[in-house]
Amino acid sequence: MYDDASYYTFIPSAAPQEDKQTTPKHKSRQSLLKQPNEDSQANGRALEPIGEASAQSTPDTGPPKATLSRRARSYTDFHYAAKRVLQKDDSPKQKKAAENDELIKDDLGFANWYNGFENDLLEASHEEYTDYQRQLEVSSAHLDALLRDTTNTLGLLSSLAESFKIVESQTNAFQKQCEGLIDEQKRLTKLADGINHNLRYYSFLEPVTKRLNAPWASNFARSEEFSNMLARLDECLEYMAAHACPKHREASTYRSRYRLLMTRGLTLIRVNFVGGLREIASDVTKRIADRQLNETTMFALLYAKFRVGASELKEIAQEIRKRAVRAPGAEPGAESEYQSLMNELYTSYAATRGKLVIPLIRKKIGDVAVAPSTSKNLVSFARNSIGYVKEMCSYENELWREWFEGKDSLYDFLESVCEPLYDHLRPRIIHENEILKLCELCTLLQTRYMHDQEDEEPLNANELDFAVLIQPALEDTQTRLVFRTQAILRDEIERYKPKPDVLDYPANNRKVSLSGTKGQRPATSARKGSIAEPTTPMPNTPIVVEESDSPNGERDFDTQAALQGWYPTLRKAIWLLSRIYRLVNSTVFDDLAHQIVHQTTLSLHHASTLISSSRSSADGHLFLIKHLLFLKQQIVAFDIEYVTPDVAFDFSGVTNTFYELRDRGGGFFDPRNLWKHMSGGGLLPKVVENMLDAKVELDGRLRGVVTAFTASFADRILAPVAGPASGPRGFEPMTAVDQVKRAAETAVPVLRRKLEEYLDDGRTRETLVGAVMDLVVQ
Repeated sequence: MYDDASYYTFIPSAAPQEDKQTTPKHKSRQSLLKQPNEDSQANGRALEPIGEASAQSTPDTGPPKATLSRRARSYTDFHYAAKRVLQKDDSPKQKKAAENDELIKDDLGFANWYNGFENDLLEASHEEYTDYQRQLEVSSAHLDALLRDTTNTLGLLSSLAESFKIVESQTNAFQKQCEGLIDEQKRLTKLADGINHNLRYYSFLEPVTKRLNAPWASNFARSEEFSNMLARLDECLEYMAAHACPKHREASTYRSRYRLLMTRGLTLIRVNFVGGLREIASDVTKRIADRQLNETTMFALLYAKFRVGASELKEIAQEIRKRAVRAPGAEPGAESEYQSLMNELYTSYAATRGKLVIPLIRKKIGDVAVAPSTSKNLVSFARNSIGYVKEMCSYENELWREWFEGKDSLYDFLESVCEPLYDHLRPRIIHENEILKLCELCTLLQTRYMHDQEDEEPLNANELDFAVLIQPALEDTQTRLVFRTQAILRDEIERYKPKPDVLDYPANNRKVSLSGTKGQRPATSARKGSIAEPTTPMPNTPIVVEESDSPNGERDFDTQAALQGWYPTLRKAIWLLSRIYRLVNSTVFDDLAHQIVHQTTLSLHHASTLISSSRSSADGHLFLIKHLLFLKQQIVAFDIEYVTPDVAFDFSGVTNTFYELRDRGGGFFDPRNLWKHMSGGGLLPKVVENMLDAKVELDGRLRGVVTAFTASFADRILAPVAGPASGPRGFEPMTAVDQVKRAAETAVPVLRRKLEEYLDDGRTRETLVGAVMDLVVQ
């Protein structure tokens, strides 16, 4: 039944066909803010066609556009949608029945009605199929609508995806552009900050120039603002030095101008400092000149008045001192740029204080110099005057620390304060001839005013080192002491002429024995007593002999019994060594000690020669042995260090050789003559040692005289066999032995008696006797 095509043509369309209108294409992409919200359409309203996709809408000339039915989310929704379509179809039928009632008025109307009724019956017979067809059409239309909506939605989503891609690319480009702008902003900000930082070092020039060149500039030199301004100038100078050409083209110009301004500022400080110092000094001078003041009032004016404004002036002076520092890498001895300004402050202060203090010190020392107790006594004058000057220097040191930091130029100023002392003390030292007073003065200066760097603790930074100031006086005294020592060495040892009674040995030894001094030890010192010991002690027990002062001030070598029996030059030498020991520099003492020992040895050797010629060779040898042993034992106590001999070259032989060759005529250029004189040493200078080491020389002379003495007695014992020993005929050994024995029996008692006359130490005597017997046996 359904195969007939007419059936399909007869059945009217269950639903009017909707005009298929093509969805306009998306011509341009709009902003996402202008696109419709899809979520609001999905909440129950029918989807509206996307008409805004086109850039320009066309005028509506056809039937109204069908509304897009809401998508069926379930079967119930689909049923309701189909029911609404069928209800729409019932209303035309009702209208048609009403029209038929109006048409049945005649036959024609009935015929028409009947035809229509048949058609209605036919339609009624196919109503079930027609409903189903309509349902299918509705479903088909609904599915077509879904497809169209899906297609449109997919197209819209594609366009949205493209729009999102474009927006993303634009957003990325915009982000990169923003980041570039931010980087550029940071760069420009950094550049602006750097320019501002650099400009503030340049822009500071004009205001500081106006302030420092203003007429009232010196009025605020003591203010904190002025110190801050100088600190800012230091920063500018450091900046200009660090950014010199080629970094900043104008840096060198600004640096020179800033340096001029710094010099100007420090000069204002100097002017202010000197002005304040002069005001205080003029006030003190005026008060002193107005009336007579006692020492307490004078001290208050000289020191208390100067302490009032010292702290304020010290602060501004510190501004110059901080900048008076030598630059790194400067040459040794070179001064800093602003050191001259600081030196001017020191000089001004020293001159101002010197005008007030030095006249008072000069007057005081003049009074001490004419006092009865100190006018003729060098040591008393030095003790009183140096004590007063030390006290004044201590006060000046404390006041200096109130005005300045550190001790730069302090001792230069204090040396000027000590000038009145040296004006009186140096002439007295130069004209002092008594070596005892010179030694006492050296002892006073060394023990009271000098300090031992090895034993004492280092001085405090604020403590006055008075040893630096008194060092010239000590050097003058030591120089005078060395000069007087050399004079005594020259006059009383080197040029000593002994009298006959002085060379009366061994009678002088017997005199000592009769006076009761034999067997007693010589006095070791005026401070140490004497201890009983043999007259000739062993070399391992040194004795330091000092000469005591006589009441009349003259040197008396016979006042101590311990010195009796000693040769005068030996007594003088030991006395000189004991006096200058530890009073002069160790190097100077070693040099003097070697000269004294050397000249004393020569003097003793000369005296031994004279005694040998007037008495006997044994007396001369024993005299020399006794005194050399004394001398060797004594110099051990003085720790005389070894001194390199004074070596010189003597070219006199070379000169004589050249003169000889010249006088021969042509011999100067003769190779044979040159070679002859070269091999013989005529063309070479001679090495001359002016003085051997004193200890070595003394030991050598002592060995020589002991050898000569023992050899002389050994020859006396061997005299009976001296002839036969040369090999004559008839020599009998037993006879020779008897002769030697008898000679020894005669000579040994004489030897012992001679030794007892000179030497009291039994071990020394037995050692010499043993040496003689060894030579005889050999």
